[in-house]
Amino acid sequence: MSRAKLTQSLKKRLPNSPSEQIIKGTTFMTRVHGAVVDDKTRCAHYHLVLDIIAIKFKCCGRYYPCYQCHEEISGHSIQRWRRDELKSGHKVILCGECKKTLTFDEYSNNGAKCLCCDANFNPKCALHYDLYFDLS
Repeated sequence: MSRAKLTQSLKKRLPNSPSEQIIKGTTFMTRVHGAVVDDKTRCAHYHLVLDIIAIKFKCCGRYYPCYQCHEEISGHSIQRWRRDELKSGHKVILCGECKKTLTFDEYSNNGAKCLCCDANFNPKCALHYDLYFDLS
């Protein structure tokens, strides 16, 4: 499916309330906030086939597909996860395919694939790590 057709298809399926989507299939249904367009955690900003993660934001403990979704509805600034917090085993990534949560290391050290279901993630998400994670 072409990018234009996928974008058009996803926009048609926007939920009535674009501020959140309950992602079924998780142990406890995980609420993903923002302009979510499908149950794989894609959003109005990032909706390619590989855009299937949500990030747990340190500042509010809520999952969002991207920083833009967070900025649009959270009402507060992003607080980045520190390296020591990431090393302590916090689950900060939700796989939109299998709905399992991953630590940063599980997510970032597995070749842009889910450790649990082998779904492919967008490798370009690594270009945005600095928005979510303080790795210095």
